[in-house]
Amino acid sequence: MPTVSVKWQKEVFPKIEIDTSQPPVVFKTQLYTLTGVPPERQKIMVKGGLLKDDADWATLGIKDGQKLMMMGTADEIVKAPEKGPVFVEDLPEEEQVVNVGHSAGLHNLGNTCYMNSTVQCLHIVPELKSALLSYTNTSRPNDVDLNSHLLTIATRDLFNDLDRNAKPVAPTQFLSVLRKKYPQFAQQHNGAYMQQDAEECWTQLMYTLSQSLVPSSGSSDATAAVKTLFGIDLVSRVHCPESGEESSEKESVYALKCHISQEVNHLHEGLKHGLKSELEKASPVLGRTAIYSKESQINELPKYLTVQFVRFFWKRESNQKAKILRKVDYPLELDVYEFCSDELKQQLQGPRQMLRQAENVKFGLKLDGKNNDQKENEASASTPEGTSSDKGEATSMNIDAPDNKPQLTGIYDLVAVLTHKGRSADSGHYVAWVKQESGKWIEYDDDNPIPQREEEITKLSGGGDWHMAYICMYKARVL
Repeated sequence: MPTVSVKWQKEVFPKIEIDTSQPPVVFKTQLYTLTGVPPERQKIMVKGGLLKDDADWATLGIKDGQKLMMMGTADEIVKAPEKGPVFVEDLPEEEQVVNVGHSAGLHNLGNTCYMNSTVQCLHIVPELKSALLSYTNTSRPNDVDLNSHLLTIATRDLFNDLDRNAKPVAPTQFLSVLRKKYPQFAQQHNGAYMQQDAEECWTQLMYTLSQSLVPSSGSSDATAAVKTLFGIDLVSRVHCPESGEESSEKESVYALKCHISQEVNHLHEGLKHGLKSELEKASPVLGRTAIYSKESQINELPKYLTVQFVRFFWKRESNQKAKILRKVDYPLELDVYEFCSDELKQQLQGPRQMLRQAENVKFGLKLDGKNNDQKENEASASTPEGTSSDKGEATSMNIDAPDNKPQLTGIYDLVAVLTHKGRSADSGHYVAWVKQESGKWIEYDDDNPIPQREEEITKLSGGGDWHMAYICMYKARVL
C-alpha cells in the first residue's frame, strides 16, 4: 500500500497509508478522522483533477511518498464549558451515549434518508447486534459472495459506531458497499444520487444478512439465524372456483403486507386483505389459464414482526410511483392470533392463557377463568396436560418450552416505525421513530435524534402530507 502525506491548511499529515483495494471514499474517511473535514467537503487534488469517491486508484498513478493537497472546511469544534463541574460533552464518548439515553444519528450523505431510517430501525434489535458481533472478517460462508460479506461487516461496524458515539455518524463505508452490492442505490440524475425506496433497502439488507449470518450451531440453513428473528412462515390454500382444483402452498416471508383500499381504516383490516389474493396460472384440468384464489395463514411467528403498508403503486399516466395517502390506524399492541393457522393457534393457547393470568396479577385483578373471551374459553377447553384453571389459579405449565426457548403469544408491541413524507417513493423524506430500552421514543431524522412522546407515534397514520407509517416493526411479547 502506498504511503502519502496530505497538506491541509497549515498542517501536514505524513505517512498516511492508502488501501488501493478500497474505493477513495475510504481514504477520505481516514482524512475525516484526522482533520474533521467530512468526506463530502473534501477536495483532494490528484492527476486529472479532483479525487472522486468511486475513482480507480490504478488510473491515478499515486506513488509512494507523494504529497497531496486537500481543501475543505472542518466541522465546528464544540467548545468546552467555561465553568461548572462535569458536563456531558466532557465525558468520554461511550459515557456520553449512556447519559444521552439513545444512540447517535446518521449524517445524510445525499438523499440517503431511506438508508439511514432503515438502519436505525434494525439497530434497535439486540439479537441482531449479537449475531453481527459474532461475525468476523473470516466468517464468510462458502456460498456468500464477497459484496454480501462486506455489507454484513459494514453493518456490524456501523451498528458499533452508533452505540459508541453520541455525535452523528457518517455511514460512508456502509453506503459504499451497499451501492456495490445493489447498484440500484447508486442511480444518479443530473449528477446527484437519487432518492430510493426504504422498503427496498430494508428488504435487500434483510436478505443479505439472512445469507451471511449462519447459525453458530453449524446448521446448513443459512437463513435460520435471521429467520428466527424476522421470518414468517405462511401456509396458503389455493383454490380455483372454475375447476374445483385445490392445493396447499408454504412460503417464508420477512414482512406482512397491509393492503390499503377504501374499506381499510385499520391495520387489522389491511392485513386481512394482504393475506388474500388472486392469481392467474395454468389449470391442468381446464387446459388453459384460470383465476385462482389464495388465502394465507401464519404458520410460524418471528421474534420481530415487520409490517409494510403498501402505499406505493405504479401510475401509468405519469410513469412513476404514486402514493396512497389514506389514513390507516395501527396499534401500539398488535394481536395476530386471528391470522394464524389452527396448528399455530393450538400452540399459542397455553402461553396466551398464562400471559393473561400474569398480567391480571400484575394489575391486581381477580383471576377468574369465566371472564375469558370466547376464543380463549375454547383454548382453555383444550388446555395442555399439567395446567389448571380452576378458580382462576395460575397454571402449573412450565413457562419455558422443552428446549428452553421463550414461548410466543401472538401479541406484539410496537418498537419502530419508518415513515415517509411526500408524494412519491422516489422523492420526499424518510424518518425512523424508535423505542429505546428505557421505553422512550426517539425520532431519528438523519443526524438529528429528537425525543418524542408515545402518543405522537400513533399519529403517523396518514391522511395528509405529514409523515405516515410505511413500515412498522413489532416485538413479540413472550413467556
